[in-house]
Parts: sequence; structure tokens; C-alpha cells
Amino acid sequence: MQITFLKHEANVSVTVMQLSGKLDASNYTEVIDSAQQAYTDGARNILIDLSKVPYISSAGLMSLHTVVLIFSGQSAISKDGRRPTFRPINMARDGEVRKHVKLFNPQPEVLQVLDVIGLKQFFEVHVNLDTAVKSF
Repeated sequence: MQITFLKHEANVSVTVMQLSGKLDASNYTEVIDSAQQAYTDGARNILIDLSKVPYISSAGLMSLHTVVLIFSGQSAISKDGRRPTFRPINMARDGEVRKHVKLFNPQPEVLQVLDVIGLKQFFEVHVNLDTAVKSF
């Protein structure tokens, strides 16, 4: 898994987190740690670029869920250094964070997984980078 970050300026500053490779149990913590670092460094709007992710496992889905929670202000690291247990995403309660975490161009297989488990309904998904950045 390769993770790179780009900054775009539109209405607000948007951090694009580009992921490349399969997103699974072997690397999902890298996604979480990278998102936590971006948030710690001041990013408040993140567009997760999934255009180069051909496969996502349940661990990968959990990492996307955790990014949402991080960008709602929760730390991915507890005071004792272990990962905290997060609550499930709730559309009514967590709808506000949807303004700050969006997905860009998931491959059809990944989009299908997001749809089957219901996360496609939670995330705003874009296929045009300019439109995605301006949507924040």
C-alpha cells in the first residue's frame, strides 16, 4: 500500500489521500495512522482517492470507518497507546462528518463492496476531482 497526500484549495483546503494497492488486513493500520497524522497536522477535509485500490477487505472498510471517526474529532490512539473501540457509524448522529470525508473514484469492485455493506449510502462519492474538491 502506498499512501500519498496532496493539498487542493477551493472553497476550503482539501487534503487528498491517495491510496494505491489492495486495502486489507496487511495495511489497514497504515491508512488509519496516516489519516490520524493528517488530522493532527491540521487537515479537516479529506478526499480519499480509491482509484488505484482494486480490492478492499473488511479490515480496509474498518479503516475507512475509522477515518470518518478521526475527522469527527476522535483520536485513533487511546491514552494507553492501543486502538480505542469505536462506535458504529450512525447516519443521524454522524451525518455532519460527511461534509469532511468523501471518496473519490472507487474502482467498480470496491464500489460494489461499499454498496453491499451500506457505506456507499453514507459516503459522498465523486468521479471528477475538480467537482469533488469543490464539494467541500
